[in-house]
Amino acid sequence: MIEIDNNRIENAILVAVRKPDESKQVIEEHLNELEMLGETAGAQTIIKVIQDRAKYDSAYFIGKGKAEELAELVELNDITLVIFDEDLNPTQVRNLEKLINKKILDRSGLILDIFASHAKTKQAKTQVELAQLQYMLPRLTRAWTHLSKQFGGIGTKGPGETQIETDRRIIRTRISKLKENLRKIESQNITKSINRKSFLNASLVGYTNAGKSTLINLLTNSELLAEDKLFATLDSTTRSLELDKNRQIMISDTVGFIRKLPHNLVESFKSTLQVVNDADIILHVVDISHPFFEDHIKVVADTLKELHCDGKQQVKVFNKVDLLEDNTRIDYVLNKYPDGIVISAQRGINITQLKNKLMSMYEENFREHTLRLNINDGKTVAFIHSIAEVISTVYEEDYVEIKYKADKDNLSKIEKLTAGRA
Repeated sequence: MIEIDNNRIENAILVAVRKPDESKQVIEEHLNELEMLGETAGAQTIIKVIQDRAKYDSAYFIGKGKAEELAELVELNDITLVIFDEDLNPTQVRNLEKLINKKILDRSGLILDIFASHAKTKQAKTQVELAQLQYMLPRLTRAWTHLSKQFGGIGTKGPGETQIETDRRIIRTRISKLKENLRKIESQNITKSINRKSFLNASLVGYTNAGKSTLINLLTNSELLAEDKLFATLDSTTRSLELDKNRQIMISDTVGFIRKLPHNLVESFKSTLQVVNDADIILHVVDISHPFFEDHIKVVADTLKELHCDGKQQVKVFNKVDLLEDNTRIDYVLNKYPDGIVISAQRGINITQLKNKLMSMYEENFREHTLRLNINDGKTVAFIHSIAEVISTVYEEDYVEIKYKADKDNLSKIEKLTAGRA
């Protein structure tokens, strides 16, 4: 895959197509976001180009005439990189590279490049490499560097195979290996999550750069990386929030979502996003100051649906209220989302209301219970230990009194198992 050299700033042209049913304002917003993605990757936007078309051109995406104009702009403005706001097919990439003679990158390729540069842990690096290879596989053309130089040697070539066929085989083998590695990592994560079974779990989700990391830092007195950049956080991180004595919530922060997020990336990051599946509560953080914040809400909702998490208990947290120039938006938001909470994580505004909301949800979801069992009922005692936090165990002559706390689901399981035994 074509990679951006992050050691120097590259001059870029951004390209989008506007169809008849799309407003210019929306397309300009998409290009502004693409510009932020470019900046995160190390590119400086010189020109933005919007082409009005009824449909995408199958050969050049923007049409051959417009592509020729683009080639002239590239030469006149010392451009090294052309970035398209939609995904390109292999034919389009090949034709555009031949005509423009510069690096051609689409939105998914750019996002994957950013993820690759931000991946720090073994899990994140494995996930990103898997997504990159899955993205690369259908796009292999004669223009790609031969992978056999990296992986090759004796036994990597079959009789009569073309170089592209060899490269595809190498990629598929590597993909299988990465998937196996991810399965092992996922098993380890499941083991870790068992240790959090006795706490109420909340997961922060939101559009990238909505301020999730800033919020978790404020709530839990942590020092997680919180930058004004897209995808500053890739790995899920869990911290403890003590609401009151003996009332603790585990809060997890994870990768932000974005429109047109590559499907392969969502698939690869499902093990990281498992914390969202495991959560009792989802805190959906929204940048209320963004002009298209409602579009962002929809993108996050669609992604949660893809992760099968759309049915979970959810609270919308409207962040960055301190950046609002027009406070009428607050009234609009609270009228449309009456259960929403408006805050500023940066300035600590209205955090008490958020904590009070979490406390009420804790009381609703997580309760203490005391149970007396026959002292010989060791199997039930072990079961309670496996799914609840045991606060105390008192042994009497014939009975054991066990005090524990658990969420509603696990309380129900214990009640069904112990009905009539005490």
